[in-house]
Amino acid sequence: MILEKINSSKDLKQLDIRECEILSQEIRELIITKVSKCGGHLGSNLGVVELTIALHYVFDTPNDKIVYDVSHQSMAHKMLTGRKDAFLESEKYKLVSGYTNTDESEYDLFKIGHTSTAISLACGLTKARDILGGTENVIAVIGDGSLSGGEAFEGLDYAGSDIAGNMIIVVNDNQNSIAENHGGLYQNLQILRDSDGKAECNYFKALGYEYRFVKNGNHVGELIEVFSNLKGIGHPVVVHVCTVKGKGYWYAEENAEITHFVKPFHISTGKEKNPFSGERYDRILRDFLAKKIKADKKVAVIMPAVANILAFSPELREELGNQFIDVAIAEEHGIAMAAGMAKAGMKPVFATKASFFQRTYDQISQEVCINNMPVTMIVINASVYAATDLTHIGIFDIAMMSNIPNLVYLAPTNRQEYLAMVDWSIEQNAYPVAIRAPRNGVFDAEEAVDRDYGNLNQYKVVRQGEGTAIIALGDFFQLGEELAEKIEQSCGYKPTLINPRYITGIDEELLSSLLSDHDLVVTLEDGILNGGFGEKITRFYGTTNMKVMNYGLKKEFLDRYNVEQIMKENHLDADIIINDIAMVSGGK
Repeated sequence: MILEKINSSKDLKQLDIRECEILSQEIRELIITKVSKCGGHLGSNLGVVELTIALHYVFDTPNDKIVYDVSHQSMAHKMLTGRKDAFLESEKYKLVSGYTNTDESEYDLFKIGHTSTAISLACGLTKARDILGGTENVIAVIGDGSLSGGEAFEGLDYAGSDIAGNMIIVVNDNQNSIAENHGGLYQNLQILRDSDGKAECNYFKALGYEYRFVKNGNHVGELIEVFSNLKGIGHPVVVHVCTVKGKGYWYAEENAEITHFVKPFHISTGKEKNPFSGERYDRILRDFLAKKIKADKKVAVIMPAVANILAFSPELREELGNQFIDVAIAEEHGIAMAAGMAKAGMKPVFATKASFFQRTYDQISQEVCINNMPVTMIVINASVYAATDLTHIGIFDIAMMSNIPNLVYLAPTNRQEYLAMVDWSIEQNAYPVAIRAPRNGVFDAEEAVDRDYGNLNQYKVVRQGEGTAIIALGDFFQLGEELAEKIEQSCGYKPTLINPRYITGIDEELLSSLLSDHDLVVTLEDGILNGGFGEKITRFYGTTNMKVMNYGLKKEFLDRYNVEQIMKENHLDADIIINDIAMVSGGK
């Protein structure tokens, strides 16, 4: 096996073109095998194998710098830079992450998992090189729809006129984002593809770049020739490389959208090995929103390139017509557009992952909340139970969003409450509203839930007790139920259990009432404690004799964590909390 002899880019340079072609097939087979067992980004990694080989073959990495946008296409890069064992040996599969990681190798320049960043990062490397007198090549590799992101445009716009030296931007054009591409930029890429790069209308030339076109971006020899001619070039250049997403695996080539990221699957069929058969909140909300759209032309759903996280299939998107809006990778634009739609009398619903909401803070604050626009925002994967990789963890949203004035941030605890909150938010016109999508399993309400949440910050007492009050927010409400039951069983008294529902405010009347027959309040929240929900409760009781114990997550970046382990490390366990209570209050 050729790959077994490759430990660095220096070893790669000893191969001839035919051996590079064989190597590309070995790498592709290893990607398919590993991802079929572990899950991960499949199509994006398969599409850039030859491109990755050519880059390391021509350039003198790690001295020459390669920045991969998103870096969800870095598997081949890792195999060629000393980490092949994590693909050759199944017991070592978990030794490397799914993204570039500076802890793993000097070849990895950044820990990256969000899109549209590579060009700006490469600009920084280039500027530093030119100021400090370096001579290395700097290459940014961007694709999978990332050019539609605002940061990508800003980087392109700047580098085209303000970078004087060597900078190579490789545009991996596979005609796909996560779903299909959207936006006028991609229309121009198609024109360039159809004309073999010869069309006069050229987005990159208009920004000041020299432009090179590679029609067959999965031909390693052609790529090596182009990059060899560009090595050491003294000005910015864009290399437009046409590739096939999912190249080499028939199922991925034919199903680019659903194989962008996959769970473990059967190679022979492409089908998921252990599909979840129970109820899922993504499908529950999808069906609810589709029904709302069909019944009311004012309702529209806006999603930035991630329709799959709410299970909106291509067929359903087409059925919903212009009331389903994919703004491509442009979260900031999507939020601002939602504000404009709300101003015009529409009922916009914007949905994306919690970590992607981090990009929209300014738009939520400025366009939506200062103007008090009734936009509904669905915050998905905002939970310790959701994504566990470093760049996609969803535990920072409460601290980030709950302190924006005018915003109402809600945390449902079950199916009926979730849908009631979404329905209320869509139909009301008084507040901007964000709603945390549950992630700890589908639970049903034991009694009727409220339909109107306009009387803000009214907590709900689920079980009346004394001594200890448990205020359990959102996904941690079920932990609160468990804790209440164990306190009653082991401590001999019945605590009060409260579902706060509102993240953005406190129920002063209810909290004041607890002072008469409670001496301890325990808060549970599925997010970091610093700047979070529990601190609001602690601050309220600051001048009283009430003891308050806040439970949540430590402020830290986690990577590929074990949920059960992290929960216990943060004392998010009913038995541990009871022991803590005993230490603080003597058991009651």
